[in-house]
Amino acid sequence: MSFLELCLTALGSFGALFLVAKFIGHKQIAQLDFFDYITGITIGSIAAEMATELEETWKPLTAMVIYGGITLLLSVISNKFPRTRKYLNGTPTILMDHGKLYHENLKKAKLDLSEFMVMCRQQGYFDLTSIQTAVFEYNGNLTILPVSGQRPATPNDMNLAPEQELLFTELIMDGRILEDNLKRMGLDLIWLDKQLKQRHIHSAKDVFLAVCDRNLKLVLYEKSPVKN
Repeated sequence: MSFLELCLTALGSFGALFLVAKFIGHKQIAQLDFFDYITGITIGSIAAEMATELEETWKPLTAMVIYGGITLLLSVISNKFPRTRKYLNGTPTILMDHGKLYHENLKKAKLDLSEFMVMCRQQGYFDLTSIQTAVFEYNGNLTILPVSGQRPATPNDMNLAPEQELLFTELIMDGRILEDNLKRMGLDLIWLDKQLKQRHIHSAKDVFLAVCDRNLKLVLYEKSPVKN
């Protein structure tokens, strides 16, 4: 293998990796879940092999295209059919709520107490009593809702007693109504349609995201044109 041939092969590998990464999307970099992480490592390994493979470069190139295509296909499926997300990406797991730790959920998330407490401290929560709800997301991050008195801006210092904030539930995502979440909230399509009409929205397809809490506080984000 000559130096020139090696350089050309390496450049071809770089170009193929760049195109596959653009084809898959920025999620590979910005928000990795477990599957994206494994796929990224695999595609990178194949690209490295392609950089040194001179005789049959089409083999690793084909493998890169297949991995990229499968990743994109699964992304399309999860967007078109929201119910498949829990099978492809997993679901969030509540580890702590109202001062109670859920041992079985910790086991389900494959976390022990020490790991959980490290993740809390990394977010600045050294006292577990300051945590209202802790959710282990499917991408491996821990999301924490603090108790009202411990939020930034310290309401306790001003002798205030704010109402406890509640978790929001997604009712519409990318124009699609999540009927299971709607039923779980004790609501129906008639209620949702009425809420949309009050906001002069003709169809759920015009809504990018709609979330609601247990107090029926509905927050809507309409679809907007692309901003460059």
